[in-house]
Amino acid sequence: MTTLLVIAKEPLPGRVKTRLTPPFSPEQAATLAEASLSDTLRAVAETPATRRVLVLDGRPGPWLPPGFDVVPQCTGGLDARLADAFARCAGPALLIGMDTPQVTPDLLTVDFAGCDAYFGPAEDGGFWALGLARPEPALLRGVPMSTPETGTVQRERLVAAGLRVRDLPRLRDVDTAADARAVAALAPHGTFAARLADCTAADAR
Repeated sequence: MTTLLVIAKEPLPGRVKTRLTPPFSPEQAATLAEASLSDTLRAVAETPATRRVLVLDGRPGPWLPPGFDVVPQCTGGLDARLADAFARCAGPALLIGMDTPQVTPDLLTVDFAGCDAYFGPAEDGGFWALGLARPEPALLRGVPMSTPETGTVQRERLVAAGLRVRDLPRLRDVDTAADARAVAALAPHGTFAARLADCTAADAR
């Protein structure tokens, strides 16, 4: 079975989802980030796995369900932090972020038989998931992060290493208010959709 990794920031105002501000306040953006993280962790908790790990920048809060190991993120750029997360794994691992609350256990249930890597592209050009049958941190170090070419470069890095790559469905990250509305529509019964409705109603008053 697979280790499931979630890389995340503690949802504090002014530190998370800053591109949601405006139209939302920093406090509302943090509320939405916490909801996105909660839905993500719930999906991971319901997915069969050998181990579940939250790789966290900050401190855990009441949003963390039981059954997770919590380890701190290392310093450095995102490529270094992702690489370090994989370096902590001895066997197959799948890593996701906190920005896709529409993710489901079915999407996260991966089988490395017949492939060496899983790649989940994001609509913004990045990636929402990366799985490695044999974690190799060097596959991530030096990949330019948070650019429209991030996903392309990362996938090409996997292929150039001779890995057999299996693609996951393309998902939309929550970065902007438009993203938030689109993602909430895909998972209307989740915590994220409920919190977005609360924030929108508050702004309308």
